[in-house]
Amino acid sequence: MSEAQYLSGRLLLAMPGMADPRFERSVIAMCVHDEHGALGIGIGHLREGVRFHELLEVLEIDPGDAPDREVLHGGPVEPGRGFILHSTDWGGVDTIEVKPFGALSASLDVLKAIAEGRGPSRWQFALGYAGWGEGQLESEMRRHGWYAAEGHEGILYDTSPLDRWTACWQAEGIDPALLAGQTGSA
Repeated sequence: MSEAQYLSGRLLLAMPGMADPRFERSVIAMCVHDEHGALGIGIGHLREGVRFHELLEVLEIDPGDAPDREVLHGGPVEPGRGFILHSTDWGGVDTIEVKPFGALSASLDVLKAIAEGRGPSRWQFALGYAGWGEGQLESEMRRHGWYAAEGHEGILYDTSPLDRWTACWQAEGIDPALLAGQTGSA
């Protein structure tokens, strides 16, 4: 696969009729995709019953100035591990750039910075991630699993998580109500 075909910086949208029900109506911000595999953060589903302040308190971080927002269900891999997709006005040692979304951090430093009011101006917090081994995502793409949309930064930061799947399709000029849940073969 050439570098141009890698999906870093794109939004993966679960196709209707996807075989894995865990990903129904999923929107995944692709952070890393190369010849070794892929890693993305789910941004279209909430982690039920979990709020940001609760997590900070569990980590013994005073919530301070941090807004108490919903936590995203980032994916089924390492569901206890936290990830922050955020604007590039903050960066830490382990922060990686993820254009066009900004950056990705997974350290306690970013959580402390947000709580102290000196963190990134825009951010989303997720528990877990979606991961694929070498060639696995490409195989799923061929089997009617995912659609690779453009990476719309506004959808990540300005759209409610539960509205992101529909908003992504609409940004692509596609009415999701017209999508078929099955495909055929010739």
